Amino acid sequence: MTDSANAFSTLPQTWRGWIMDNLERGCSPLDMANSMARSGQHSMTVARAAIDEALRLRASGVDGSALAAPAPAAESVFSAPREMPFIDVSSNRIVVPDREVEVLFVLKKPQVILLGNVLSDEECDAIVEHCGARYTRSTVTAEADGASVVHEGRTSEMAFIQRGEAEVAERIDRRLAALAHWSPECSEPFQLQKYGKTQEYRPHYDWLDPDSAGHRSHLARGGQRLATFVLYLCDVDQGGGTVFPNLGLEVFPKKGNALWFLNTDSNHQPDPQTLHGGAPVVSGTKIIANKWLRQERYG
Repeated sequence: MTDSANAFSTLPQTWRGWIMDNLERGCSPLDMANSMARSGQHSMTVARAAIDEALRLRASGVDGSALAAPAPAAESVFSAPREMPFIDVSSNRIVVPDREVEVLFVLKKPQVILLGNVLSDEECDAIVEHCGARYTRSTVTAEADGASVVHEGRTSEMAFIQRGEAEVAERIDRRLAALAHWSPECSEPFQLQKYGKTQEYRPHYDWLDPDSAGHRSHLARGGQRLATFVLYLCDVDQGGGTVFPNLGLEVFPKKGNALWFLNTDSNHQPDPQTLHGGAPVVSGTKIIANKWLRQERYG
């Protein structure tokens, strides 16, 4: 196992040179660490430790492209927070350009916020009608190769609404962007999920694992999933809650409401506290729309 204090010094010469060259160019250390992890040759822990050590060597005037004695300990560059999407909950109501949204509850750590009156009944119905019979069996991203595969833990059906496809979706996209203070271009298309009786999505994470080979191609398309919106498009007779098992929290669907949670910490690193799932529907049908906010432009 690599000693984190010597992570840079023990890297091959090509990687040491790559790190130093990119630091000299002013590249973001976190973006560099993500690139190293996506290569499959380094874990995120080793990548961050190596870049920290390289920065300390540069500050000490040492040529980091050659082997050197360990740099003195210092605070990690990754402790500095990065820009994050956020929802302003300083008031009980949030006014966006075309709507007044209610703040129903806030959990601070990890951040989970329930919002009311995010969509009108007519908007919910229009989204549901737009997808009509387009649903197919839901899939998950395979960790080995990134392929979309059917999994026994996710038994719902799914459909997508691509950007520019429907006016009502574009309007909602702009509203969510205003709520989250985040560009709509830095988000994935709406993914609808339909759950019938007994259907569920067992607890999982929305963030993409940079140490997983299958997730690296998805990270390359827009970076990490920083935050999640879950839009509830219909009421459910019984069951179908969004559960956070480690937090003892369950949110029940209510038409027009939206659930928001951050998937990462302020350094854009995955937060293990965000484990969540869709509880089985006991009676009725549950239809939601997911919107994932990315670090960068998604494409």
